[in-house]
Amino acid sequence: MFTLSRCNIRHLYTNLLPYTPIAYKHTIDYSKVPKINENDLSEQFVRGGGPGGSAVNKNANCVVLTHVPTGTVVKCHLSRCQDENRKMAREMLIEKLDEALNGDDSVAAQKRRQEETKYKKAEYKKKKRAKLKEEWRKREGLV
Repeated sequence: MFTLSRCNIRHLYTNLLPYTPIAYKHTIDYSKVPKINENDLSEQFVRGGGPGGSAVNKNANCVVLTHVPTGTVVKCHLSRCQDENRKMAREMLIEKLDEALNGDDSVAAQKRRQEETKYKKAEYKKKKRAKLKEEWRKREGLV
């Protein structure tokens, strides 16, 4: 029915999640991302809520996905389309399981670390530039 292989997971993390620079894509380790077996999932469709009025409140297009071995539950109602919600719920479940099982080695944690180092480098450059500018002002007698 709907299975996610490691290639699909890599595609998910590189294309659907927030933008990741190409240089960082090759440094993220996807080998520990858990595989999901469809037999281990319990799927329910419940009525959604929120903006959209009666069209949203009457239809059962909200997906509640339960990973039976771990007891992890994900609820997805990001779209009005049930099929899109099913796919997104599986993606969310993979992310949640990866975070729970791998912790600091999860893909999300690796991306967070890369963003932190990128931010630190930018801050360092900004401070260095300000220091050089201040030294230049003192040399030119503008201070």
